[in-house]
Amino acid sequence: MAERAGVSRTTASFVLSGRRDMRISADAEGRVRQAARELNYRPSLLARSLRTNSSQTIGLLSDQIASEMFAGEAVRGALTSALQHEHLLFVGETGGDPEVERSIIQGMIDRGVGGFVHASMYTQVVRIPAVLRRHPVVLMNAYTRGKRLPAVVPDETEAGRSVARELIDHGHRDRVVLVGEHTAQAVAGEERLAGIREVLVAQGTDLADFVDCLWWPDHAYRAVSRYLTTGARPSAFICLNDRIAFGVYQAVQEFGWQVPQDVSVISFDDSDLAGWLRPALTSVAIPYFEMGRLSIELLLTPDTPATLHLVPMPVRLRDSVGPPR
Repeated sequence: MAERAGVSRTTASFVLSGRRDMRISADAEGRVRQAARELNYRPSLLARSLRTNSSQTIGLLSDQIASEMFAGEAVRGALTSALQHEHLLFVGETGGDPEVERSIIQGMIDRGVGGFVHASMYTQVVRIPAVLRRHPVVLMNAYTRGKRLPAVVPDETEAGRSVARELIDHGHRDRVVLVGEHTAQAVAGEERLAGIREVLVAQGTDLADFVDCLWWPDHAYRAVSRYLTTGARPSAFICLNDRIAFGVYQAVQEFGWQVPQDVSVISFDDSDLAGWLRPALTSVAIPYFEMGRLSIELLLTPDTPATLHLVPMPVRLRDSVGPPR
């Protein structure tokens, strides 16, 4: 290229790298740029990374977020932000296997990845591999009890408050039943429960009951069917996710009730299932896209504080909540 432009290699290099601290005539600069266009020249990213010590690549490391339908939005949000900052995004999925995780991390480091987003499909406490402690890291949908790191998580407690307020606004007070798994390991469930109870107690009431089941339709169907045969008459079910709500719908309809005429149902996740159910399910959305976007923004922001960044969870109002029977 330098030969085609009639300049030295040093002059061509300075022009193409944007250097302005050398005396290069406008004519010489124009010839170099014209030669670059004619030769379809593209700068070597490898050479630039060696020169600037920045590869402009980010690693998104997860347990199974990339292959989950809903959380794919988090990858899309991360990718959108990375591209806006002219970075590439490498995505690696470990399946929860520590050996696979170590291998993926080392492979990314070997390829010049400069920073990592360590993501989880479900909100949980995680341990960061030792090798990552020497690199910039932002946690997504996870946090750590040891070395404090910037962490992006959905605001589950406020989501619980929103659900309780929606039911109270429709007149539900003393016959509200929660359906889901009651365990400290389910961080999202515990935080949602805390927000729900906070609002209910402030109104002088509380949950009437708790139907314990795993977060899947068949478990919810069987558990709620048994519950209804005891003679219980709830005015509303709060489901800890949309899969549970699907099972609740089946149990309620088999019992001879209609939603929301006989019992209201409200949920969390705002998956595709929420819109497919009839009546359409009111559900709180998990902000996957915004979590992915914000994680990249924080990673690329110098001196990001090691704090918890809560992302709002909007309520998607549909047709499954009405006044008590």
